[in-house]
Amino acid sequence: MRHQKNTVKLGRSQAHRDALLANQVVSLIEHSRIKTTLAKAKAVRPFAEKLVTLGKKNTLHARRTALSYLRHNESAVHRLFGEVAPRAADRKGGYTRIIKLGQRKSDAAPMALLEWVDGSVVEEAAPEPAKTKGKKAAVKPVGPAGETAKKPRAKKKAADEPAGGEAGE
Repeated sequence: MRHQKNTVKLGRSQAHRDALLANQVVSLIEHSRIKTTLAKAKAVRPFAEKLVTLGKKNTLHARRTALSYLRHNESAVHRLFGEVAPRAADRKGGYTRIIKLGQRKSDAAPMALLEWVDGSVVEEAAPEPAKTKGKKAAVKPVGPAGETAKKPRAKKKAADEPAGGEAGE
């Protein structure tokens, strides 16, 4: 029976899942926020919070443990112990927040933003749709060089040309 087995598999093997979570936490430490799917954000959150708790201990053993969890990424461990953990020193938990962003256009996967709670809050404004009063917006096709593509024009028959063939016969 599956009593008390709460691991979210994410459709991956154990080694692949461990590598994914470690890479996501490294990105979170380096960039202070990551945009990912909601399921991955919920899986990364406890892993990241356990590493912040290790960073708050600030012992050699905690540093080596974090280094092994983060795939020997020394810059991420240095930033975790030097910047992230000291900012969370007075908190007893809940170091991250998940902000739901809606669905991804390609496959409608629910997206989320995972960020540190004590980091700066930046609101991303959604672009407003163009106002068209019942009309479809005109879309110009763009060519390979970034300029708008022109429709090929049909060649007009010249009045000098004979209708049956070439001019020089």
